Amino acid sequence: MRALLCLLLVPGLAAAEIYRWTDANGQVHFGQRPAAAGAEVIEVKPQVVERDELTREREARASRFYDARREEQAQASAAAAQSRAERANECSKLRRMLAEIPEGLRYYQETADGQRNYLSDEELDTTRRQLRDRVSERCS
Repeated sequence: MRALLCLLLVPGLAAAEIYRWTDANGQVHFGQRPAAAGAEVIEVKPQVVERDELTREREARASRFYDARREEQAQASAAAAQSRAERANECSKLRRMLAEIPEGLRYYQETADGQRNYLSDEELDTTRRQLRDRVSERCS
């Protein structure tokens, strides 16, 4: 990352002009704009820093580590989003099931062979209570 930043800044430094001048007290000044009439342009050459093999390996390891960490974070974020969506679907289903159980009316559940199994008042109350408990547990 630093190398990329340096590469981006070097052309800008090469294009910038640096001026040097001496004031009335004999003190030397440098700046990007000439402050005195006798200011001279100074040529600034960028310093090239050679990195040894260990430094390049360390930078590559760090880059791989950060890339892996970013990938882990992206996967964790996707898993959390999927979990939230699954929970929202479950809550919607539980609330719909609770709303479908009529108050004071007969309620039945179909068996696998298509027969109607009518629930007693106690079974209806138990089913409602279980659904309410699951809604409060899973959807709060």
